[in-house]
Amino acid sequence: MEASYKWVSERCIMSQHSSFRRGGSNAAKRSVLKRFERVELLRKRGQWQEGRRLTALPKTKPEV
Repeated sequence: MEASYKWVSERCIMSQHSSFRRGGSNAAKRSVLKRFERVELLRKRGQWQEGRRLTALPKTKPEV
């Protein structure tokens, strides 16, 4: 397979494959939350105890 290249001011820059580009409005909703999002969601649900460690959090499904 041959790579496609773009020449910009005497430098060769490899183009990006279309599967790596960010989708616009048709992007799927993420099913995995980041740690701060999980803590925020647990606080909202009343399941967070102050002073708890930030590691080993319980599994948390995102809101739909």
